[in-house]
Amino acid sequence: MELSSNLIIFYLLAAFIVVSAILAVASKRIMRAATYLLFVLIGTAGLYLLLNYHFLAAVQLSVYAGGVLILFLFAIFLTNPKGDAAEPHDRRRVLMGIIASLCGAVVAGFIILKQFFLYPIPDSAIGDYEVNMKEIGTALMGTGKFQYLLPFEALSVLLLACIIGGILIARKK
Repeated sequence: MELSSNLIIFYLLAAFIVVSAILAVASKRIMRAATYLLFVLIGTAGLYLLLNYHFLAAVQLSVYAGGVLILFLFAIFLTNPKGDAAEPHDRRRVLMGIIASLCGAVVAGFIILKQFFLYPIPDSAIGDYEVNMKEIGTALMGTGKFQYLLPFEALSVLLLACIIGGILIARKK
């Protein structure tokens, strides 16, 4: 099997995401864990770019890496009075977490190995089709069937409520 440049980039991004995810979970400092989460989100955007989903990569970087992670950081700063260090876990919880992770990995591996997508995909199935930005905008801001203006506005109201709640919590201190 010859390695193409896309496959090498995929393996590098996958390794980067896995290492960053493990460091995010295993880090004893909350701010470092949030930084490693940022690396995971950036690596995911890299995977989207590798798949030629430029719009989805831009959304991943702007909404998740930019917006949601900033909300996480604000929540960490507002709710953690002890500072940056996390409290240590007892050995029983760590052992149960490792066992649950291994069980999840075994189940995921079993499902991946039993699925059809591991077999070679014919070249005719892989396309370079990217959805037009006008179609995406119409789908996001339309009010018809299969259009998403109502969920978009509901999410806006939810985020506004979170921001107002964060300001109220910060003002009490």
